[in-house]
Order: sequence, then structure tokens, then C-alpha cells
Amino acid sequence: MFRFFICFIAGIGAGLGTGFAGMSAAAVISPMLITFLGLPAYEAVGIALASDVLASAISAYTYGKNKNLDIRNGVVMMVSVLLFTLVGSFAASKVPNTTMGSFSVFMTLLLGIKFIVKPVMTTKDSMKAVSDSKRFIQSIICGIIVGFICGFIGAGGGMMMLLILTGVLGYELKTAVGTSVFIMAFTAFTGAVSHFAIGGMPDLWCLVFCVASTLLWARIAAKFANKASAVTLNRATGVVLAVLGIAILAVNYM
Repeated sequence: MFRFFICFIAGIGAGLGTGFAGMSAAAVISPMLITFLGLPAYEAVGIALASDVLASAISAYTYGKNKNLDIRNGVVMMVSVLLFTLVGSFAASKVPNTTMGSFSVFMTLLLGIKFIVKPVMTTKDSMKAVSDSKRFIQSIICGIIVGFICGFIGAGGGMMMLLILTGVLGYELKTAVGTSVFIMAFTAFTGAVSHFAIGGMPDLWCLVFCVASTLLWARIAAKFANKASAVTLNRATGVVLAVLGIAILAVNYM
């Protein structure tokens, strides 16, 4: 019963983070499973990535159905992210003691505060003002940056993408989140398969509970986000990210 409770709570946080902000489920689920259930870190990350796959996929479908998804440039960025995650991982292996495990947690908290204090009010009309060729090049460059950072420090993929999509590429918030979860579905799938191939199958019940809870709450969050106004979505996203950031910090330092 305790195992179900922890997985359900972890899934709530991960699902809301994914559906509202394109946040990786690994940032929430991994520390919860490690701290409260004593799972090995590698196994916990594998479960979190597997939970991320369906949650991101259903969120991307919901955003896409509401025309809040840039598939063309999302694919370009996804390829760059995947390739340079490998490059970043290789570079990190050559540099001793480069661990920044708290990076994604602090980034989650700061990004949440940013959305509350300074909301993203970009419109789709202003997005269309950027030429296709310029957006294509920007997507490649930003994918390289996100991929390398994620590979080098091992964290922060969803948050980095949301920050770059809104702050650098000038995406409207809903389209930014939709594009982010679209990319995360593929990156999470790649990560989950590699984790299970190397480390074997994880605790089956934890896997099922986490996947189900994350999927449910990601669906709820994505449906709400697509119906909300820009101001409401910014505030909701900011509150979710800030609360999750504080909660994860508390769990990590318990």
C-alpha cells in the first residue's frame, strides 16, 4: 500500500509537470523512488523515463489536437538533442568530478518563479513573423545546446527546452510546451529502452503504478492547459514548477 501511495504521489507531480510545462518525469519520480522506496538510482531513472514516454506522448497528442504543436521544427530539434546528448555524455566522461545533480531542481524552481513574475505573452501571430529558414536553423542550434547540456550534466532536458523555446525561439507558451513534450516522448523512450536493456526489468509494480499515475495526471493537466488563457496557463505552470522545485529539494535533502 505504501509503495502504491508513493508511486501515485510521484505520478501526480510528474504528470502535472509534464502536462503543464513539458517537464521530464525523471525530475520528480526518481528522487521519490530512491528516497522513500530505496530503489537503486539506475532502476528509479528507468522507471521515470518509462513513465515519461506515455505521459509525454498523450500530452503531445492533446496539444497537437489543439494546434499547439510545431512538429516540423520539433523533429529538427529532437534529432539535434539526441545526437548531442551523446556528445555531451562523452565529453563529461573525460572531465573528472563534473556533477551538477541539483541543476534541474533549481532550474525548475527558478523557471516557475519566472512564469509567475514575468509570463510569456507571445502570440502565434508573432511566431509566424519568423521565416521558416531562420526557425529551422534556430531549432538545430538550440537542439545542439540542449542536447550537449543534458548529456554533460545528465539533467534538465524538459526545462532547458521550455526555456529555450519561449526565451530564445520566441514560442507562444502552449506551442512551446506541446513541442517540448513531443520531443521528450522520443528522448524518454530512447533512455528507457537503454536503461532496461542494460539494467534489466525494474520492479514491475512500481513501473505500472508510476506509468499509470503519470499518464492520468499528464492527460488532465494537458487538457486544462489547452483550454486556459495565456495568463492563467502562465500562472498555473509557474505554481506547478515552483511547488515541484521546492518539493524535490526537500526530498533530496531529507
